Amino acid sequence: MTEVDQVWCTDIIYIPMPQGHGYLVAIMDWHSRAVLAWEVSNSMDAEFCIRALQRAFERTGRKPKVFNTDQGSQFTSPEWIQAIEGHSIKVRMDGKGRWKDNVLIERLWRSVKYEKLRLWSYQTVGEASQLVSDWMEFYNHRRSHTALGG
Repeated sequence: MTEVDQVWCTDIIYIPMPQGHGYLVAIMDWHSRAVLAWEVSNSMDAEFCIRALQRAFERTGRKPKVFNTDQGSQFTSPEWIQAIEGHSIKVRMDGKGRWKDNVLIERLWRSVKYEKLRLWSYQTVGEASQLVSDWMEFYNHRRSHTALGG
């Protein structure tokens, strides 16, 4: 990608907790590698993904030309597709089992898992959300990105 807002992507990971799991979704710009928005939830439904999407639109005031996701149920749901196509954005989904199609957000997950999620124990979704917020601030504003010359 040669410029910001050509392609945005998203994915979900789980956060182990004493009583079940929390779920983290992030919206990322492929070119800048910036996390535009994220959300932690205790349920893995399309609604929390759409909230993150709306937050990305609000924070940036922009939208991508193409939005890339995997084929998870949240991203194939009519609500998600409508939220994307309603902004005249093209929907693109990874091929089944093709994690490389969304490698940039997979790299984000590797970083957040090893630098934050596996180092702490979270008792509540709120606690996990605050710690993830701190890490996302670090990632977007202070962490070096070799692909971007840092």
